[in-house]
Amino acid sequence: MGPVDSSASEDRASEDRVREADAHARTLHEVPDVDLFAGLSEHERQALAQRLALHTLRRGDVLMRQGDQADALYVVVSGRFAVTLEGRHDPVSEIGPGQPVGEIAFLIDGARTATVTAMRDSLVLALPRAEFDALVEAHPGIWGTLTATLARRLAATTSSAAASATRLVPLPRTICIVSAGASRTSTEFVAKLGDALARRARCVVLSSETAQSHLGSDRSFESADAIARLNALEAAHEHLLLVADDAVSPWTEKAIRHADLVLAVAHHADGAEPNAVERLAARFVTPEATRLVLLHPRRGKVSGTARWMASREIAMHHHVALDRTDDIDRLVRFIDGSAVGLVAAGGGALAAAHTGVFKALSEAGLTFDIMGGTSAGAALAAAFVLDAPPDDIDDRVGEMFVANRALRRYTLPRYALLDHTAFDAELKRLFGSTDIEDLWLPFFAVSTNLSRFGLAVHRTGPLWRAIRASASIPVLLPPVYTPDGDMLVDGCLLDNVPVKVMRDLKRGPNVVVSLKPPELDRYDVDYEALPSRGELIRLVLNPLRRDRLPEAPGLVAVLMRALMANRRDFLRELEADDVSLQPPIPDGMGFLDWHRHHELYKAAYRWTCERIGSRAAAGLPPWFAAALSTRSRS
Repeated sequence: MGPVDSSASEDRASEDRVREADAHARTLHEVPDVDLFAGLSEHERQALAQRLALHTLRRGDVLMRQGDQADALYVVVSGRFAVTLEGRHDPVSEIGPGQPVGEIAFLIDGARTATVTAMRDSLVLALPRAEFDALVEAHPGIWGTLTATLARRLAATTSSAAASATRLVPLPRTICIVSAGASRTSTEFVAKLGDALARRARCVVLSSETAQSHLGSDRSFESADAIARLNALEAAHEHLLLVADDAVSPWTEKAIRHADLVLAVAHHADGAEPNAVERLAARFVTPEATRLVLLHPRRGKVSGTARWMASREIAMHHHVALDRTDDIDRLVRFIDGSAVGLVAAGGGALAAAHTGVFKALSEAGLTFDIMGGTSAGAALAAAFVLDAPPDDIDDRVGEMFVANRALRRYTLPRYALLDHTAFDAELKRLFGSTDIEDLWLPFFAVSTNLSRFGLAVHRTGPLWRAIRASASIPVLLPPVYTPDGDMLVDGCLLDNVPVKVMRDLKRGPNVVVSLKPPELDRYDVDYEALPSRGELIRLVLNPLRRDRLPEAPGLVAVLMRALMANRRDFLRELEADDVSLQPPIPDGMGFLDWHRHHELYKAAYRWTCERIGSRAAAGLPPWFAAALSTRSRS
C-alpha cells in the first residue's frame, strides 16, 4: 500500500520536507545546527565534527540514567527520547531531532538529573569527555562560547519552568497496526483508516512491501540510513501508519519499535488467543499505548468480547463495523485527541434531566464517542449507548420507579431498608445480559469501593451489575459484593460527576451534565418535639394522631442530601473545551420524586434547546457549535 496524503500540494510539500530531512541524514557526521554550537567558528565546527561519534539506539535503550556521572554530550540526529525522573512514571518532557541531551550536567562536570530513554529507534551524535577535553585544549575559545550559550539557555529554561510543569503528553504520531488473535491483516480496514487519517492531516501508510522503497535496500531495517529515513518520514507527516506483517519479521519488529500507539486489529469472530506478533508488541509498547480494534461486517448485537479482553492488557477496545465510516472516524478521534465524551451525574430522580439534555443535543446533531457516569447518571448513559430513543427511556423510568416501585419496597432492615431484589430485577429486565465490553461505544460506571476506600471504575462485566453497584445507595440498598470480596456502594460518595475518570480515559472535549441539589426548605421544627420510639409507634399506629408528627424531613431525604453534600468539586477538572450543562430542577422536586420524571425530562429538554440555540452568545467552545452544525446521527 502506497503513501496516502491529503492533497497533491501537501504531497509535494511533504516530499520536499522528506528530501530535506534525508539530506540531513546523509551528512550525519556534520555538526548539527543547534543553538548550543551556533557561536562556533567554521574552523571550530570542523574540529568538533571530527570528534563526534554516531550511535544507534533501539526503542527502550537508555541513553543516560539519573544520578550517573555526565561522561558525554549528545545531540539527537533522528528519533525521539523520553525524559523521566525517579518516582514518576510519565515523562516530564521529550527530546527530538536537533536537540542536545545532557549538555548542562556535561559542561559543569556534574551528575545526570534525569533518565533519558529512546522512544523509537534513534540516532545520536556523542562527544565523550576525553574528546571534549582534547578539543578545548586545541581550541580554547570553544569553552567560552559554549558556556555563554549555556547561560542563555538556562535563563530561558528557568522562565519557562511553570509552563513545562503543566505540559501534556504528546498525541501519538506513529501508529502500528498488528493483527490480533487468529486474524490476518484487514486491507479494507487499513485503507479506510489511512483515508480517515489523511482527511484530517498529512498521513503516509507503509507496509513491508512499500517500506523498502522508502527506507533503502537493507532488509534488516537496522541501518543508520534506514532509521534516519523512517524518522524523516515521521517529521514530514502528522501521522505515520505502519502495517506490520502477520508474522514476526524484521519489518514487524521495526514497525512496533517505532510506534507511539499499537492497534491490535482482529475480526471479532476469529480466535482470540494472542499471537506471536502481539506478544512481541507487548515487549516494547505499554498497555496504555495499546488499543484493541474488533472488526464486524456490519452493526448488530455483539457478544463474547470478554474472551478478547481476558488475556490482554490494553488502554481501550473499539468495535468497528466495516460497512460504515462513523466507527472509523470515532477511532481516529480517539487517536488525535478529539473524542467527545458525555459525563452524566448521579442524583436519584433528578437524573431524569439527563434524558431531556441528551434528546436536545441529539436532535441538534451532536454525537458522542464515549459515555459514562455515576449512579442514576450511569444508568441513563448506558441507555443512551444502547441507542434507545429518549422518549422510550423516559417511559421506562416511569415504568421502573413509579409503576413497578423499584425503590419503594421496604424490607426488614437487616441488610438495608429496601428490598434490593425488586431493583435488581428491573435492571436485569431493562439491560438484559449485555456486557459492557459488548457495547458499540466505550462506557464506564463509577462506584465507591468501601473495602479499598477508593473509586471503582467499571468498564467490563455485566452492564446491569455495574449500574447496580454505581447506584447502591448506602443504607437504602445493600452493597454489591465482588468475587474478590470488594464491597461496592454508590459512586456519589467519592465522585458524583466523574470528569476526571473521563479525562484519564481519553483526551478531547466533554459535555458534562450536573444536577444542582434542590434547596433545602427551612422547617420550623422544635427539636425537643421529635418523638421517642414509643411515642412514634403510637402516633404512627393511630390514624387519628398522625397529624401530630413534626413536619421534619424523613430518613431517606436526609440520607440522600447527605450523600450529595459530599460531592467532588468537579469544576476544577473542567478544561476550556468542556461544555458544562446544569439544567434547572422544578421547584420542590426531591431526589426520590420519580413520579415527576416526565415533568423534569420535558423541562430539561426545553432548557437545553434554548441553551444551545443561543450558543454563540453563551460563549460555548467553538468545537461545540461546529459539531452541532456538521454532525448527524447515522
